[in-house]
Amino acid sequence: MASHRRPKQPSRTRVTVLTTAAAAAVALSSQAANAAPSEKPSKDEVKAKVDKLYEEAEQATEKYNGAKEKQEKLQKEISTLQDNVARGQEELNELRDGLGSMASAQYRSGGIDPSLQLFLSADPDNYLDKASTLDQLSGQQVEALKKIQEKQRDLAQQRSEASEKLKDLSATRTELGKKKKEVQGKLSSAQKLLNTLTAQEKAALQQEEQRANRTSERQVLTGKSTPASGRAGAAFAAAQGKIGTPYVYGATGPSSFDCSGLTSWAYAQAGVGIPRTSQAQANYGTRISSMSQLQVGDLVFFFNDLHHVGLYAGNGQVLHAPRTGTNVRYESMSTIGGPFMFGVRV
Repeated sequence: MASHRRPKQPSRTRVTVLTTAAAAAVALSSQAANAAPSEKPSKDEVKAKVDKLYEEAEQATEKYNGAKEKQEKLQKEISTLQDNVARGQEELNELRDGLGSMASAQYRSGGIDPSLQLFLSADPDNYLDKASTLDQLSGQQVEALKKIQEKQRDLAQQRSEASEKLKDLSATRTELGKKKKEVQGKLSSAQKLLNTLTAQEKAALQQEEQRANRTSERQVLTGKSTPASGRAGAAFAAAQGKIGTPYVYGATGPSSFDCSGLTSWAYAQAGVGIPRTSQAQANYGTRISSMSQLQVGDLVFFFNDLHHVGLYAGNGQVLHAPRTGTNVRYESMSTIGGPFMFGVRV
């Protein structure tokens, strides 16, 4: 007859553990259900973060521009040195050929001077330091040897200089690549933030930009400032003709600009060559510390590190290429985002 055993009851400890775990699970589920989702940044918060990233990108852009300018300068210097070395080697070969002709003539007339024979088979540098050798050579031969020695030294110096510049060029290219990557990283981060905005929020930001543009242009047209004249006037007029042209980092025109690209291009149209970067432009002309003394066409610099530059447009306005995502435009100097440092009259 089958026995009927009562099922084994779970221990009190196990029941307690299971009960506690179930209670915790219910509590966590309740918290998760009631927790508010992470708050999405507001339009203004996104704009502030994006503006900061754009400012950092512009700082990196000016460093990028400086490295690019240095690279171009080094390439020109290296090319000139290499051309000089090539010409110098040709001249050296001609001098050696001339000395060889002297030796041939000497040989035909009855033998070649032992010291000259030794020179033709080895480096002559040490010979000129030995008076006994010089005593055995004719004046013409001594002069030829001195020219050869001088040319050899010049060539060695130029080759050494070219080698050093090539090393510098390699380091500059590495720096250029790093700065380019830094700029692109900042711009990419800014774009990701902008992508979090709704279409309505993006439209609102665009409307704010358009209102600011219209206000600044109206202030320029109605304001009273010392008119631009001479080359400053020509540069300002050239920049005015580029209003609406997009900002692109590293660009110098004529279809796109960054801040210092616009100012250097504008003055080039007036026949004035100014440096490429904003920091270098800051030292090119007469410095003007008071905003009240500015004249239309003066260069105006912003931020402590001078990484932004524009052209004074009068009535407290600047004509400039602001940043990525904008076009060349007028803007109040009070809304640039950084303090006005000084102006420069080119």
